[in-house]
Amino acid sequence: MSHVTRPQDPTFSSHQFIQLALDNQVLKFGEFVLKSGRISPYFFNAGLLATGEMLSLLARGYADALAEQMSANNGENEQELVIFGAAYKGIPFVAATAQALWLHHGINAKWGYNRKEAKTHGEGGNLVGADVTGKAVWVLDDVITAGTAMREVVEILEQAGASVAGIIVALDRKEKGQAEHSAIQELAATLEVPVRALVDIDDLISYLADENSQYKDATQLAKMQHYREQYGV
Repeated sequence: MSHVTRPQDPTFSSHQFIQLALDNQVLKFGEFVLKSGRISPYFFNAGLLATGEMLSLLARGYADALAEQMSANNGENEQELVIFGAAYKGIPFVAATAQALWLHHGINAKWGYNRKEAKTHGEGGNLVGADVTGKAVWVLDDVITAGTAMREVVEILEQAGASVAGIIVALDRKEKGQAEHSAIQELAATLEVPVRALVDIDDLISYLADENSQYKDATQLAKMQHYREQYGV
């Protein structure tokens, strides 16, 4: 059994998240061929967010961002906050975030998720958890690459009578899609909702340039900066 010293109040910071992601191989530097054919100097695998420490920190980040959004809206409808995770990776994210919202912000959010295949027995359907009918729902995701999966989630919610209030992702690559805008920028414009990220490529570059970073690497930093200049928005 692995034991670590548990922080009393694991507040989210991009620097801490990046370091923990590197320690757990969630974030890797190197050369990775993307579906687009681009050679990326880094890769983020949310499927490896598989420890209590990592999930807690990520959930705190989502929760803090949501609480900040509620505060910016003067606390409107806090008790009606509904958050949604897309199957499958989004399911543990949204469950942990609901807990973090309650424990750290006193917000009793409702949460739900979708099944990949609709259930034909029992309660049936492809939605589980909170009833989203007539609700404006915040969607949590790891990384938006082309935006295809997120558009499918939006369609599922709309079919259930819900709307999307906003989207929060763990990482924004901030790079061009098929046109001059990123997938996140296109989604924000199409849906006319805020799309926020906890960490982006500029945070990764800052981390690599930080004299106090244990992963400080001038060669990798140069590759990241070149990639940002070539494909960034």
